[in-house]
Order: sequence, then C-alpha cells, then structure tokens
Amino acid sequence: MGSKPPGLQFLSILLIFWQSAGEESSYIIDSIGLTIQPKNTIERGTPVLIGCHVSVSHSNIPDLEHQFQILKDEVPIYSFNTTNSTVLYELNPARAADSGNYECRVTVKDKSKASFSERLDVTGLQTPILFLNNSKPFENEEFEASCSAPGEKGLFIFRFYLKFRTGEPQMIKQLQTNGNSTKTLIKLRHIGDCYLSCDYEISLLSGNKRSNSSNETHVTVKVLNITPVVIVYPSDSVFEGDVVEVICRVVDGPDVEVFLTKDKRILKKVPGKALSHMFTAQERDSGEYVCKAVWGNVQKENYKTIKVKELFSKPKLILEPVDLFEGDRFKLTCKVTIYVPEKIDNSILTYSFYRDNTKIITSNSYISMAHPNMNGNYTCKANASSLGNSFIKESQALVVKAKVPVSKPVLSVVGGTLLLGKPFQLLCQSNSGTLPISYTLYGPGKLNESRVVSKPGDKAIFNCPAIFKSLDLSKFLCHARNHKNMVPMIGSGQLMLKSTNIIEPVSNPELKVDSSEVSEGHSVILNCSVQRGTSPISFTWFHTEKGGPLASLSTNKTEGSFRINNVKGEHGGRYYCMSTNPAKDDKKSNIVMIGVKMAGWKKGLIALFCILIILALVLVISFKVRLIQCRRRRTGRLSVKSASTKVERLSLTLAEVNEAANVTPGMMGKSIWSEHMSGSESDDHISTVTQENPEPQYTEVQTKEADPSRAPVKQGTDTVYSEVRNSQQGVPDINDGVSLEYAQLNHDNDPSSDNCNHGDPSTNADEKTDVNTCVSDATAEQEEGKCDAAPDC
Repeated sequence: MGSKPPGLQFLSILLIFWQSAGEESSYIIDSIGLTIQPKNTIERGTPVLIGCHVSVSHSNIPDLEHQFQILKDEVPIYSFNTTNSTVLYELNPARAADSGNYECRVTVKDKSKASFSERLDVTGLQTPILFLNNSKPFENEEFEASCSAPGEKGLFIFRFYLKFRTGEPQMIKQLQTNGNSTKTLIKLRHIGDCYLSCDYEISLLSGNKRSNSSNETHVTVKVLNITPVVIVYPSDSVFEGDVVEVICRVVDGPDVEVFLTKDKRILKKVPGKALSHMFTAQERDSGEYVCKAVWGNVQKENYKTIKVKELFSKPKLILEPVDLFEGDRFKLTCKVTIYVPEKIDNSILTYSFYRDNTKIITSNSYISMAHPNMNGNYTCKANASSLGNSFIKESQALVVKAKVPVSKPVLSVVGGTLLLGKPFQLLCQSNSGTLPISYTLYGPGKLNESRVVSKPGDKAIFNCPAIFKSLDLSKFLCHARNHKNMVPMIGSGQLMLKSTNIIEPVSNPELKVDSSEVSEGHSVILNCSVQRGTSPISFTWFHTEKGGPLASLSTNKTEGSFRINNVKGEHGGRYYCMSTNPAKDDKKSNIVMIGVKMAGWKKGLIALFCILIILALVLVISFKVRLIQCRRRRTGRLSVKSASTKVERLSLTLAEVNEAANVTPGMMGKSIWSEHMSGSESDDHISTVTQENPEPQYTEVQTKEADPSRAPVKQGTDTVYSEVRNSQQGVPDINDGVSLEYAQLNHDNDPSSDNCNHGDPSTNADEKTDVNTCVSDATAEQEEGKCDAAPDC
C-alpha cells in the first residue's frame, strides 16, 4: 500500500527536477557600490584603489559568476570575471591623466546594472626635463633638443622656448605626441648667448592641464666664418674677347664646399676653401656671379657682377617693303653697329642669311620675289675676328610671309532665298586674301556701306532694303581691298540671279463666281486668282459665317477654283479667299455675296398649296353665302301677309310648341292658330326691318294663356323670340298689323318634302313653313359657330 506506481514515481521526479531548474534561474542584482580610496582628490604619485562591490539575491545558485567592468569617462579601462562580490583596481602611482569620472558595471548572466559615478581629481604634473646634444652650436647649425616627462601619461603637447638675457621666453617650436617625450632639431641664427626651455600640456576630457617649465639650458651660438671672397681678373668690366678669371676663396673656418653659379646654373664646384674659373668673355657672359660656401647645413654666399662690353651690336634684319604681297620684290638687309672701332673693323665682318635655319646666301643683303615658297623664318649672322678670337652674333628671327591679294568677291543672299518686297541681307566674301579685308557694297537707292573683316571667321554681311524686282538684284556691286595701293576687286550681283531662290509674294487675290444667284440643287464655282506670285500658291476659301476653311488648294498656277455641288440654302452668304506662297505673306480677297434661290419643284409645291388654300376659302365662302340665302328663304316663308298689305309679325311661341307636344295622340299632326292680338299690343312689340338693315330682328313676346279646355300646359309667362322681316311687297308700313302665332305639333317625316317645306301639302306655298327644318338648321349653325347666338326659329 505504501509504494507508488512506477508512473507516479516518474512524475514526482520530473516535478522535483522542474522545481530545481526554476529555483536555479531565479536571481536579482540588488545594488552596486563604487569606492575611491584614499579620497577623491589627491596629489600626483599617490596610490589609489578603486573598489567595486555587488549584492545579488538568488535562490540556491552556487558559484554565481559576476562580470565586473570599470569605466573612466564612459570608456572601459578594466574588466574581470569572478564569483567574488568585490573587485579592486589600483592606480599606482596616480597621474593627472587618471583624473575623470569612474563608474562600475556588473553583469550577471543576462542582467546588468551600473553604480553611480565618482569623480577622481589628480593634481600636479611632473616638471619636464630638457636635454641638448650641443650647447655651443655655430650660427644656423642644427642641433638636437629633447623634452620628456617620464612619470606622466596621456596625449602630450610639447613646446620649446628661446629666451635672451633680457626679455620674455618666445616659443620657437610645438609638437604633439602620444608619448611622454619628444625630440626635434633646432637652428639658431642669432650670435651670442641665449636660454632654451620646454613645457608640456596634457589633454583631458575635463580640460587641458599644463606643466611647469623645465630647467633653462644656456646656449652659446658661435659665428661661422665661411663667407667667401669673390675676385674678378682683370676687372669686372671687360670687352668681348677678353679672358676673365673668377676666384672664390674662404679665408677662415673649417673645410667647406665652394660653388660658383650664374643665373642658378652651377659653373664650377670644388671641395676645400677656394676655386678659380676662367673663360673668354662674350656678350652673353654679362651678369651676376654667386660664390657659395657650404658647411653641413650652413651656407654663406657672396656676389659679383661682371659686365662684358660688345665690340659690335647684335645684327638686325630689315625687310623692305614692310607690307609685302605675293608677287612683290622684297629686300632683306643685315645691319650691325660697331662700338669699338679700334678693336674691330667693318671690313672684317662677314654676313650670312638663313631661312628656317638653312643657309641661303653669304652677303649683307638678300633680294627675292615674294612667293609662298619664299615664306619662312629669316635670320642673319655676323662673324668678326679680333685678337685671334672669332665672334659670331645672330639676329632675332624675322617672319617673312607675303600677304595674299584679295580675290574677286562673290555676292550671295544670306540664307539663299530672297523675298521680294522684304528687307534682306547680302554676304560679300572673297575666297582668298590676307586679312584685314575691307568690303564696300553699292546698290540701288545710293546704297554705300563698308565692312572690315579682321579676324578669321568674321563675315561682311550687309543689311539691304527691300527690292521689288528680280532684276534689281543685279544692280548690287561689292568692292574688296586689302592693300591701299592696289585697285579693288569688284564682284557683281549678276550671278545672284541664278544662285538665289527669288520668291515674289502673291498679290491680293480676286474672288469671282460664275453666278451671284444659284438655284438649290445646282452647283457654283468660286474662282480665286492672283496677278503675280511665285509658285506654288495656296488658295483657301472661307464662308464668313463658318469657323474653319471650306477648302484649300496648292497649285503652280495663279488661279484656283472651288466647286460647291448640290447647293442648299445654307450655302448662301458671304465668301472670300486667301492666297499665300513660300513668302508666307497671306493676302485676303474681296467678299462675294451668293444668293440661293428656291428649287422649281418647291415653288410648284408652294403654288399648289396656295391654290388649295384659295379653293378652300372659296368653298367656305360659297357655303356661307348659301346658308345665308337658305335662312332668308325660310324667313320669307314664315311671314304672313294681310289683305291690307300691312307689315305683319310672325311669332312662334315655344310655349305653344311645348304645349302641342303634350296633346293627346288624336291631336298629333294638327295645327293651331292663335287668336289675333289687340292692335295696341301688336304695335308695342313690332320690330321693323328696313331696307338698310335686312337682317332679322328678334322681339320679346308674351305667351298666350292656355285654353282650359285643352290639355294642361306649363303655367306662367315664357319669353319667346319671333323673327320679323319687312314685307317683300315693298308696300309702305301700316300702323295696324296682324300678329300670327304658329305652332306645329307634329313633325312631318316625309323625305320627299322640301328642306324648308315640311308642313301640310295643301297649305299655300307662300304661307307654309317647315318649322323643324329651320329650327334644326339654326341649331346646326350655332353649333358650328356660323350663326349668331339667337334662339331657334
């Protein structure tokens, strides 16, 4: 029972191992401390201990290793790995270069922590030591000086100072080095006693610190007597041919090297204290001679000027004439001047001429014809003998180059194209001729202008006014001259007529049309022409009411045409054309008006339409006239004449018509005549129709009361209208008349009856009236708007 299964035992072991592993990696850096002993500010040479202590908390980690790192001014200077919690770093002895800010950083596995920084100041610097390998040098002699501070370290700047018995030290050298000592070479030029010293400066992050001055070393600078003496025999002023000796000698001092130089060229060099140099004097030997004595790195010199006087001058070449042209004869003369006649005679001088260093003749003059083959660099040499010496002098070189006469100039238009009527430029140019060349241009309009071409590449270009004829181009002349004694070369403008592309601008174009009026469907031709102009000529046609061009044509002719086919109304309007050619001078024509007439078939269609309208109007008028006649006839039939031929009034009351419509069937088709009204009542309501006003008049009548014995009718007084017309008999009106009221109770449906005669056939034709027909006709007229707004008949 007490034993565990094998699987459970394995899990227990694994858990213990996991716990042990977890405890092993658990740690923390508590604190880090930095100490400086004995104190933070000390004198140089004092031993200093810098201690670093770390405190780490952990869970059962044996032999935990710490990595210590000590930094000065954030630069690592010491590193150490240990299991101890404290590390010591010793500065023994401490120097000024050790001054700075110190801190300690400890790293434990993957954790790191730094201490607070502490400042260490080391005061005082070692006094430097000066050493000289020669305290008694000669003037300008180099000797070695060293300055050192063996007890210091860092970046040093050494300085050397020179001091005389009176005065302040003056710095003569400054050197920088990483070591604590330096050496240099010093050269003193002042003669006598002086004192040398040195000091140094250390560069620190907090600032530079400077040491005290070293010991002063006494130095005595001695004079070096090696300055040479220069002697010239027989004199420093001699004649050509004289023998001259130059002696350089060092009187005192150590052995040296002696040099003789002239114009920085060494003539002679010897070791020792003296040298001698002899030569036969010539004119070129005049000048300053320098004698130098050199001992080690010390050098002293002396000077002497020697003047060699000439027996005769250097020859000079003379060319005649100076302005030489090819074909001219020229003469070269070699001329000299004798200065010492007693030593040299003109008769003993000989002359030689050279061209390009080749001898051509022995004489004092040379005559020839100017030619390109004779061009070159000429010199002459004069040879003289005196006292057994021969002297040869050569003249300076004279360049002889015969000038080339100017050739016949050629006139050409700049650009090769001439636009008539426009200003242009002419070029006058000769193919050959020595510069400078003067060009003069003559032309129409008293043109007279000049140009001078002095440099290669320059051209004589003239601005010319416009000409309007091609032949005027041949009137230009150009004169070219490069020699004042020669006649000018003349170039004519005649050749320009063949070599120049002459363009005449187009004249103002003229626009014509074959007809100013054209019918629709036909075509019209617009001809645009110019009187003159260089081809090709471009013609362009425009319509004033349209934006862009209608057509363009380029032709070699002076005219062009544009055809408009199937002309429409929109083609009418104002037209113009423009012409141009390579002169790029656009010209605009006159404006032409084109009218477009209507097509014949459209005219016929309009005429037919007008005829139809007229016929329609005639039919309407005829119909209206017939309607009026019909109404008049109907009115005549409704009128009742009395025996006395008085004017009668016919009154048709609607009340009676309505009343008749309500009778019994046995009464259908019967006519009832109303009783006669009283004369006064008739007179009151009569409307007379005169001849001047034949139109029917309407009057208001009172409805007669219905007979009680008849069928019941509508009660009250209804207003009816009666049409009254004048008597057709022409009888004068009678004051008393008869009023007739007529009502038709039944409509006659007989189709054979007349339009205005629907009553009883036995009734008199003069008296019968078809009420239904007339009423219906009036109603129809009112519906069509042809009748006045009046009641039905």
